[in-house]
Amino acid sequence: MPSVHDVAAYILERTGSISTWKLQKLVYYSQAWHLAWHDKPMFTERIEAWANGPVAPDLYAKHRGSFEVSGWKRWGDASQLRATDTKTIDIVLEHYGNLTGRQLSHLTHNEDPWVDARGDIGPTTRSNAEIPRQSLQAYYGALDANQDVKPVDELDWSDFA
Repeated sequence: MPSVHDVAAYILERTGSISTWKLQKLVYYSQAWHLAWHDKPMFTERIEAWANGPVAPDLYAKHRGSFEVSGWKRWGDASQLRATDTKTIDIVLEHYGNLTGRQLSHLTHNEDPWVDARGDIGPTTRSNAEIPRQSLQAYYGALDANQDVKPVDELDWSDFA
């Protein structure tokens, strides 16, 4: 099974240099939608509900202290991804890739998996609470099945101010 680092390597090959904040959220959405569409995880590493949104700690450990990253070949290998993985990531990039890290963070802060994992923890309080895969699969699977959900690229960002 590919690692979170393989996913990051593929994303950075496709996007070029991006903020670490944005990379974390794109990895999160890749895992979430893969679970919804394929009923299995893309990678095994955990995702936690940090104050600024979902974070894969294994990924964070490699980019800690950096604002922006441009490549991940040192830690990940995009060729380890399966066709279903790259297809999911490509769709995520198509729909979420034009958003900033801040916008992606706002999205996650308004979605049940992050909210539920945080529980009673204050919005700025540190946490390493895991966002369960079952929560991702259930939430994004339900979104996928709901015909009335507005596509992310059609959202009015004044709603997230």
